[in-house]
Amino acid sequence: MVSPRSTGGELAAQGPPVLTVGELNRSARRLLEQSFALTWVAGEISNLTQAASGHLYFSLKDREAQVRCVMFRNRAALLGWAPANGLQVEVRAVVTLYEARGEFQLGVETVRRAGLGALYEAFARLKQKLEAEGLFAEARKRALPAYPRRVGIVTSLAAAALRDVLTTLAHRNPRIPLIIYPSLVQGDGAARQLAQALEAANRRAECDVLILCRGGGGIEDLWAYNDENLARAIAASRIPVISGVGHETDFTIADFVADARAPTPTAAAALAVPDRIELFAALANLARRLRADFGRLLQSRSQRVDQTALRLRHPGANIELQFQSLAQLRRRLALALPSRLHALILRTATARGRIARAAPRFTDMQRNLQRRFASVHQAIHAGQRLRGAQIRRVAASLVHLDPEAVLARGYSLVRGSDGAVLKDGAQLHSGDEVNIAFAQGWADAQITRSGG
Repeated sequence: MVSPRSTGGELAAQGPPVLTVGELNRSARRLLEQSFALTWVAGEISNLTQAASGHLYFSLKDREAQVRCVMFRNRAALLGWAPANGLQVEVRAVVTLYEARGEFQLGVETVRRAGLGALYEAFARLKQKLEAEGLFAEARKRALPAYPRRVGIVTSLAAAALRDVLTTLAHRNPRIPLIIYPSLVQGDGAARQLAQALEAANRRAECDVLILCRGGGGIEDLWAYNDENLARAIAASRIPVISGVGHETDFTIADFVADARAPTPTAAAALAVPDRIELFAALANLARRLRADFGRLLQSRSQRVDQTALRLRHPGANIELQFQSLAQLRRRLALALPSRLHALILRTATARGRIARAAPRFTDMQRNLQRRFASVHQAIHAGQRLRGAQIRRVAASLVHLDPEAVLARGYSLVRGSDGAVLKDGAQLHSGDEVNIAFAQGWADAQITRSGG
């Protein structure tokens, strides 16, 4: 007989492998995660709970089905807003399986309100377009007036931001007049009304600066400030525009186009007008500096007046002083003239004595000079006679050496065709031409016969 155990074992060995529940769920989880990439899923939040650990658990449903979702604490902390039941959202999630219970679920990475993805894309496209046109360039933006005479506010009369702006402006400078250009700030037609309010403010030209403001909200609430027509109206405004829309973390197209961006409506009001307390302090400081500068100037001018007054005299005093100076000069002249005359007489007498004493010496010097002149004259004549005799002797010697003198005694001088003097008949050959110089004249001759 075959035992049931052995029969079952043999059958089990022959069929497919047997999986445990854990292995099955694990395989299913892997298959799901490999088959589906990280994807966006849209639906409505329901059954939302937050565990003590910070994890969020909820269901995402639509008209046809629902799926369980889990969002772990580290991901939920990055949302920046609180999900709630009934909200239409889009989740970016991993399709997976919770192995412990065998439940199909989504592991959520992030959550956004439904439709926000399209809004963000529209915002990014418009921002890129206007930036390429130069509407965000700092070069085209106007400087805010330091002391505006009138401030315009473009917002809703019912907006809480208006109360904040009015309170801030009244605290900083209550004497500056304000003009409100009412407009919707949210919903259909809000962007068009905001642009029309800006155009009206420019047309009426009543203000030196405009504040475009509203309180915070989601991207849908602030969407009117991402309108292209509104952005172009801000860029075309001749009046500088301050954008104070939403909270510090909110950015709209209006912020980029405006001449100045404030993080909040209250900060926009602070940018628009100077603080009167700071103005009073600056004015008091200028007054102190002016008084100090004027005091120093007055003191300097007073000293100059005193110095000038000391130099001033009565004309009679000046005349009297001139008379005294003239009398003193007369006395000095009277004393100086005889003294100078006596000194000149003494100098003249002294010079005469010196001349008288020097006269004999001049006579001796003149006689000595005459004697020397006579000696030099005699020496010159003796030298001339001596040199003349020497020259005559040399001239007589030269006469004897003069070739022409020899020619005069009947001799002649023979030169060859090259001009050299010929001294030997052997130098000549028949037919040679020679030149013969006589005491008087010369002659060319041809040799017919020669001998040494």
